[in-house]
Amino acid sequence: MTANSERPTANGKVFLVGAGPGDPNLLTLRAAELIASADVVATDALVAPEIIARIPKSAEVIYVGKRSGAHSVSQDQTNRLLIEKAKQGKRVVRLKGGDPFVFGRGGEEAEELAAASIEFEIVPGISSAIAGPAYAGIPVTHRAHATSVTLVTGHECDETTGIDWQALAHLSGTIVFLMGVANLPMIVRKLREHGAPASRPIALIS
Repeated sequence: MTANSERPTANGKVFLVGAGPGDPNLLTLRAAELIASADVVATDALVAPEIIARIPKSAEVIYVGKRSGAHSVSQDQTNRLLIEKAKQGKRVVRLKGGDPFVFGRGGEEAEELAAASIEFEIVPGISSAIAGPAYAGIPVTHRAHATSVTLVTGHECDETTGIDWQALAHLSGTIVFLMGVANLPMIVRKLREHGAPASRPIALIS
């Protein structure tokens, strides 16, 4: 996916790149190509060291990673950084764990880039929502057991987020909570309070 690709510009370009679920062998060819040719790489904390090692020595590496309770750079700062570097004519790779549009704030960054008339491209990555269960031998869909899959943030699932627990508790398909370890007791409690059976199978994958 690209934006503003027909508009001539003296600016550089930003690539919102998914680095996959952690296994460097699951990095896409397009992602590897862009990392190797980047002028600037703004990377998340969850990107594997083996993938970081692919960044050329000539590139500027900026760590904008976010972990629970430890945001080194705010999202607004990251947005401004991407725009600033692109306006300097740089080829900027915004490197994210998983897929940039699956709880990766890629949508927010794309909106800011579009508003600033910065050309950008989305490079999908393999999400841990699919890869994690697959590595554990669990298909997220199966004709005999689950004909749908629902992705839910487990990081922001307190009382204020508007998650429809009633609907989730009664879904017959697979539910994948991402970033949910810290809130696991609350997730279980909310599902049970809204009618999820205690016999429902679960798996914890880290």
